[in-house]
Amino acid sequence: MKLTSFQQEMLDGKHGYATQKSMEILNALGEIFDAEEMIPVTSVQIAGVSYANLGEPGLEWLAQMAQDGRVRVITTLNPAGMDLENWRELGIDPEFAKNQERVVDAFAKMGIITTCTCTPYLVGNLPHFGEHIAWAESSAVCFANSVIGARTNREGGPSALAAALTGYTPRHGYHLDRNRQAHVGFDVQSPVTGTAQFGVLGKVIGDILDSKTEWTIPYITGIPTANTDELKSFCASIATFGGTALFHMEGLTPNKTTIPKEIITVTESKLKEAEDDLNEEGASIDFVSIGCPHASLREIQYIAKLVDGKQVKKETWITTARPTKQVADRMGYTQIIEAAGIKFACDTCCVVAPIRGRFTGLCTDSAKGCYYGRGRNKFQTKHCSLEDCIEEALTK
Repeated sequence: MKLTSFQQEMLDGKHGYATQKSMEILNALGEIFDAEEMIPVTSVQIAGVSYANLGEPGLEWLAQMAQDGRVRVITTLNPAGMDLENWRELGIDPEFAKNQERVVDAFAKMGIITTCTCTPYLVGNLPHFGEHIAWAESSAVCFANSVIGARTNREGGPSALAAALTGYTPRHGYHLDRNRQAHVGFDVQSPVTGTAQFGVLGKVIGDILDSKTEWTIPYITGIPTANTDELKSFCASIATFGGTALFHMEGLTPNKTTIPKEIITVTESKLKEAEDDLNEEGASIDFVSIGCPHASLREIQYIAKLVDGKQVKKETWITTARPTKQVADRMGYTQIIEAAGIKFACDTCCVVAPIRGRFTGLCTDSAKGCYYGRGRNKFQTKHCSLEDCIEEALTK
C-alpha cells in the first residue's frame, strides 16, 4: 500500500507513540484488504466505550494511547455503560461507575468529544454526501452510508480510534464505488409506518440477507415515505439481523446503484411472522425502554404529550444523547416526562448498560432492543409501537 511521506513519518514514529501505533493498525488493515492507499477522513465515531466490554485490558490500552495521542478530526463516542451524571438514580454500581469514568477520561484526554450516543448524526457529528468517514456503531454506519450517502466501513473500536488519531483510513470496502452496488431487490407489498414496523421490516430483510452470504446490499421498493426516526429504527434492525452496512431505498436514499434482477417479495404475512418472533407469549413486563437507537427530540416531544398528567407503574427509561436531553430540558419536555415517573438515561443504552438480572421482561419499540434484550440480558421481550410502550408503562 502506498503511503505519503507524512503517513510514513507517522508509521516511523516521528509523530508520537499513539500515532505510530494507530498507523500500524491502519497499515495492517490496508494490507489485509488490498487497499492501494490511505484516504483522509473528516469524522469518526468510536464504539467499545462501555467498561463492561473493555475491562481492564481495554482500559490499559486506552490509557497508553492517551499519553500522547490527540485526535485530528471531529470524533464522538458510542454509548457508555451508564449515564455519566445520573448513574446513581439508575442503580449503577459505584465500582462500575468509577471504572466507566476512567474510560471516558482517557477518551477525553485525546480530545474526543465525550458525547456518548449511537446517533451522532443527531447531535452535530453530521457528515455530508460522499464524505469519507470512519464510524464504528453498526446502526450509525448503516445510516451514514445509506441515508446520508457518506462513505464508511464498519470499523472496530481500535481502527476507529486509529483513524481519529491519524485522520486517515485505508481506501477499501464501502469507500469504493464498485462495492456500493445493490445485490438483491426487496419489494415491500404491505404498508409500513412507525418505528416499530420499520424495525420489523429490517428484521425480515436482515434475516434473509444473513442467510445468503453473497447478498449484502439490498435495493428496497414499496416504501413511499419514511421520516428520520423510522429510518434510524430500520438501520438499527437491518444492521443487527443482517449485518447490513448499506441499503438503497427507492426514492428515499441518495446513492445511485444498478437495480438487481432478483426480487424478493415482502408480504404482510412475512412481516407478521417477524413481529411474532420478537414477542414472547406471556412475557412478564417490568421494564419499558425507549431509545434504541437513541431517542430523538421529536420522539421525546411525543412521549411528553402521551404522559402529560399521568403516572407510570413500571420502571421506564428513555435512552438518549445528552445534548438532545438538554434541548428537551429547555423545551419543558423533560419536566413533564419526569413528573410522570419516567427516567432519562443519557450517554448509555440498554445494550451496553450492566442491567442483566435487574428486570424480567422488556417492552420496547426497538427490534434491535429485543435482540440484545434476549441475547445479552436474558429478558423476555414485548415489541410494540411507541404508543403501546407508553400504555404498557402506565399499566400495573
